[in-house]
Amino acid sequence: MSKIQDVASRAGVSTSTVSNVLNGRSNRMAKETLARVEAAIAELRYRPNTTARQLKTGHTPMLGLLVPSIANPMYGFIAREIETQAQERYGFRIMMGNTYRDKDKEARFFDDLMAHGVRGVIIISSLVDEQHFESAGERGLVVVSYDRRATPGVESGIDHVSVDNFEAARIATEHLIAQGHRRLAFVTAAGITMSRREKINGFMAAAASAGLVASAQVIEGTPLNEYGDSMMSELGRIEAAKLAGRDPAERPTGVVAVNDMMALGLMAGFREAGLSVPADVSVVGMDDVFLSALMHPALTTVRLPVPEMAHTIVERVMSRLAAPSLPTGEFIFQPSLVVRGSVAARSSEQ
Repeated sequence: MSKIQDVASRAGVSTSTVSNVLNGRSNRMAKETLARVEAAIAELRYRPNTTARQLKTGHTPMLGLLVPSIANPMYGFIAREIETQAQERYGFRIMMGNTYRDKDKEARFFDDLMAHGVRGVIIISSLVDEQHFESAGERGLVVVSYDRRATPGVESGIDHVSVDNFEAARIATEHLIAQGHRRLAFVTAAGITMSRREKINGFMAAAASAGLVASAQVIEGTPLNEYGDSMMSELGRIEAAKLAGRDPAERPTGVVAVNDMMALGLMAGFREAGLSVPADVSVVGMDDVFLSALMHPALTTVRLPVPEMAHTIVERVMSRLAAPSLPTGEFIFQPSLVVRGSVAARSSEQ
């Protein structure tokens, strides 16, 4: 079995240089040196003794990843990309937990992760209050938050990585308007998070720009259990049935869903109620989960640049683990519209 000294000898560097690479402290290292060390590690198939490392440093080469619920395939997609980046670039594994966007559950996970020697945590949570994130940071955790913007004017000690949710909803709504839709709805789950608020604002901004505020509505359905995201599809079916029961002259012809799971539920609910998508009602989702392209009709949706966001998320947590004094930042990514078959043009007479 190879030792760290063997890697150092093969790469022509000191053992401390190899240690820096293994612990993600290579941001200031010359690219040629890093390449030699990585090549030596691969050639010798070197694997560090994680037990010895934890005994020595009190840390373990793992990152915490807290998601609202893995039942939503979007979070599975994000988790896979984060795990790939952490493992292939830094040799770190992922320890994951479902929080259901419950503040107390999130705080308890922070305690558990610290007890296991984990010092870097990525959390997908758009709760308005993130004081428990800040408290965890003060106790030594490096926290990167995904799915919410930083609070303006507040120094939280937390990195924020997010898609522009306002823009995501705005371009989804503008697409419906461009296809002739004048009666619009945005369907979401009850309970305001930062990301949902931004999406609602983007929806209303697009409606206002087209002079359609009077015929644009926000529909907030009540989840069937304590956590909406894992039940979004069923909630969509329920809300679709309610919309289908309205007078056709008052029913929205174009619907934007808070995410793809809600959109897929809406499509199923409209179909069960005897309405056709997109002939009777057009639907746009957000996320572009793999299921969206498999539906009939395929779902028009807003794509998030997940691989790029995952790269930044992991890079930020590893950089701040290596250099705790590194300033935190906010990183906003732009979404893009994916046009498929769930939206049809609407004539002015319809």
